[in-house]
Amino acid sequence: MAYKFVDNYREKGARKKLVALLRDERKIEDKRVLEAVGKVPRHYFFDETFWSQAYKDIAFPIGEGQTISQPYTVAYQTQLLNVSVGDKVLEIGTGSGYQTCILLELGAEVYTIERQEKLHNRAKLFLEKMGYKAQFFCGDGSKGIAKYAPYDKILVTAGAPFVPEIMLKQLKVGGTMVIPVGDEKSQKMITVIRVSETDYERIELDTFRFVPLVGDQAW
Repeated sequence: MAYKFVDNYREKGARKKLVALLRDERKIEDKRVLEAVGKVPRHYFFDETFWSQAYKDIAFPIGEGQTISQPYTVAYQTQLLNVSVGDKVLEIGTGSGYQTCILLELGAEVYTIERQEKLHNRAKLFLEKMGYKAQFFCGDGSKGIAKYAPYDKILVTAGAPFVPEIMLKQLKVGGTMVIPVGDEKSQKMITVIRVSETDYERIELDTFRFVPLVGDQAW
């Protein structure tokens, strides 16, 4: 894929319309999340042939059986995560790297892991060319990344059959995990807050459909 970084009035205008849609119709309330969506050029993640699709509120194939997530889904998960500047965030499932950019725009220190080597390599190179700096890892994300734990926040961007215990243990006390949990057809978005060394508060929210989380702690 040839990287073409052109962000003209047409793309900027389309991005503003997307932000307005997320705010007014999809009821995303976090202004910082909306500002982040307004800053990241989503069309950069598309072949130029498909730039017209980049600011529609849809998921789109990126190869290797994966998609760049629907903007609403990205904004919804990010809003639930409630990222503060300086938060250490573990992202499970780098994918295209778009969600990674949103987290970085919010001032997070991002550790992101992708199971598929091609996607990992592509996202790492692409984000570096865009000027975004994260810690990239290739491996089984269902296990988290224990080496750099604990994390203030953990974001899982693939559907899991359950909340992996090994991942929960990598969350700081007071920290938040956002993870879609269910079967391979649909999942409920779950927020888990670690309230003490041994106790967790779990909140079940809306239904989504994600690509499945793959690994030893998943399907």
